[in-house]
Amino acid sequence: MSRIGALAVLIVGGMLVVSTPLHAQEVQLMSSDGTVNVTGELIDFEENTYRIRTALGEFRFAANRVRCVGDACPDLSQDEVDIIVSGSDEVGAGLMPLLLEGYSGARNAEATLRNTALPGQLVANLISDQGFGDDLASIQVTSTNATAGLTDLLAKKSDIAMTSRRIVPQEAQAFAASGAGDMRAPAQEHILAVDSLIVITNPSNTITTLDVRQLFGIYSGAITNWAQVGGPDLPVQVVIRNVGENRRDAFESSFFGSAEVSLTQNAQVVPDSNAVAQFVNGNAGAIGVVGYAFQRGASTINIINQCGITMVPDAFSAKTEEYALQRRLYLYTRADQTTPAIEDFMTWSTSAEADGVIRKAGFIGFNVDRREQSRTDVRARAMVNAGGSPAEKAVMQRMLAAMDEYDRLSTTFRFETGSALLDERGQIDKARLVDYLESQPAGSDVLFVGFTDSIGQFDYNLGLAESRAGEVMRNVQSFAGDRLANLTMSSLGYGEISPSGCNASDQGRRINRRTEVWIKSPG
Repeated sequence: MSRIGALAVLIVGGMLVVSTPLHAQEVQLMSSDGTVNVTGELIDFEENTYRIRTALGEFRFAANRVRCVGDACPDLSQDEVDIIVSGSDEVGAGLMPLLLEGYSGARNAEATLRNTALPGQLVANLISDQGFGDDLASIQVTSTNATAGLTDLLAKKSDIAMTSRRIVPQEAQAFAASGAGDMRAPAQEHILAVDSLIVITNPSNTITTLDVRQLFGIYSGAITNWAQVGGPDLPVQVVIRNVGENRRDAFESSFFGSAEVSLTQNAQVVPDSNAVAQFVNGNAGAIGVVGYAFQRGASTINIINQCGITMVPDAFSAKTEEYALQRRLYLYTRADQTTPAIEDFMTWSTSAEADGVIRKAGFIGFNVDRREQSRTDVRARAMVNAGGSPAEKAVMQRMLAAMDEYDRLSTTFRFETGSALLDERGQIDKARLVDYLESQPAGSDVLFVGFTDSIGQFDYNLGLAESRAGEVMRNVQSFAGDRLANLTMSSLGYGEISPSGCNASDQGRRINRRTEVWIKSPG
């Protein structure tokens, strides 16, 4: 056989492809981005580096850059690890690599991340003293799905479960029966970040707002030209992820509910959010849905929900939970299965220090943002246009006057269903709020502002809103001790004025039962 017949070397779109006949001791090394695809004889695996021999000579590849396929591949899944993490691929693949690097840096360590022989699995080895000290921890992360992660944790096959949904009561009961404790307690249920989805269009498209009926028409194919919704005379081109993909399912269930959506036959199906953004930016009539981090220069679309409330797809609205297309990302641990290493990693991952890493990964953290309120913003205009009884208009005018004086913080407290107890996120927000307020100038005026759903009498809801706002204020003051003694605090309530969600649904009413935090600087 000629040399050409025994060897193929290709450079395709920047991808290195080296192939030789595959024998028993040969392996194939492939990078996740497709730039490396090399087949050869595995010489050795040392210091997290593969060394293979091909007809072109020897090559070395770091284990964290490639995946090894073949019988001769070392079994990296059997390494001794201190912490085993499994579950949602959105957390595992989308956030964990950066989170592990951030955690390593915060502990003055060096992290070496490498892929194992198992798909979706990586191991991070953390060495103290910037790589010159002792082993700090070894953390294995396997990206599958939320249910698989919780199943592993229930069976004690892992230490931490990653999920893109909250644990359901039946699952929590199974954990309790196994001796794991209360999985919805703050010590075991750790809210990591928010995953927010946005609808994007080409920058040349003049449309900035769509209502849910228009979205339904676009995705079902009933609306085929942007002129039908007040835009340019241009054919609509829908681009969407594969069937069953988590973000696609979240989008369809949030906006279309139980309604059957027969997707337009002209839809372009692509594998990931990067491909959606690329297609939208390259096609004038395109529309798609991507994760918050994948806008890539495209225009974002405000969405008017079934009740006529405009939802703005920005980080502030996601933090206040007034933008519907979002999910919380969680980490779960067992009370009967913890170590100092697990506790330290969890403490850092849910701290304010991790927010920068979370933003870098394209998710939304829980750091406190501040925004000026104006009579020209979306909320104020909606209140003015809503009309109402003389009593409602009087309360609305008082609220508009207060908005002229105070900025709003992104911290927004909500309550467990049927109680005045703060929900699971409220515990995180309380600590972050106190840290933020402690940094504000002495004499700053902090106002806790209560709202309710529309169930019940208007006057009763006014009193309920103020009562709950006062309770939240006292809760925060008790938590802070004397740390906020140089600030002025008060509370009031506006009842069912200015809803953030639809009162016709349980979820909408939950969103409306809230206490906001407003602030005014001294002077």
